[in-house]
Amino acid sequence: MRSVVFHPLAEQELIDAAVYYEEENQGLGLEYLSEVEHAANLLARYPSTGSVIRGSIRRVILPKFPYSLLYRVVDEEVIRILAVAHHKRKPRYWVDRE
Repeated sequence: MRSVVFHPLAEQELIDAAVYYEEENQGLGLEYLSEVEHAANLLARYPSTGSVIRGSIRRVILPKFPYSLLYRVVDEEVIRILAVAHHKRKPRYWVDRE
């Protein structure tokens, strides 16, 4: 199984969203993190799960929250999450991330 690593800015996006949801409703931030973890585990097992959106970059949509994980399969061992993107955020703000 591949390991999933987050780009530092994607990790910050993840944290910011979790804090926001937790402040809105206690426990919701943990539910959000659990959903991201589930999606990351799915990608580790099935890296082609997401739809191709640009070159080698794929997207998997979180079912319960308005976020997508944008990722790239780096090699046989690593998947890199480039962004944890809210669906209302400016599109493609993350394109320069490696």
